[in-house]
Amino acid sequence: MEKSDLIIPVPLHASRKRKRGYNQSAKFAEGLSQKLSVPFSDGILSRKIKTETQTKKSKLNRWQNVSEVFHVKDPLTVKGKRILLVDDVITTGATIEACAHVLKQNGCAEISIVCIAEA
Repeated sequence: MEKSDLIIPVPLHASRKRKRGYNQSAKFAEGLSQKLSVPFSDGILSRKIKTETQTKKSKLNRWQNVSEVFHVKDPLTVKGKRILLVDDVITTGATIEACAHVLKQNGCAEISIVCIAEA
């Protein structure tokens, strides 16, 4: 794998981030950014819809729950870039797949994925 151009965490909805006080994926991404010397931004990808928790949903229902949720604020920031997409836990992959899909739709050249845990 070639070095990534940019590290982006899976975003939380603003209301969930306020309630929790932080985005655990962003904290992980920020640490990776420092260790890998790759720029990090948690402002490029946003969650435009607050979704229900995924924990009790089937794989299909998880995908349907997040399929139209994510948005790239400025497509020029990802166009032609190799992105390292960061999540805390990957269960079925629906969330990370939805994020990757919207990044590719906005011109991202390559996506690599990293997570803390897989369930």
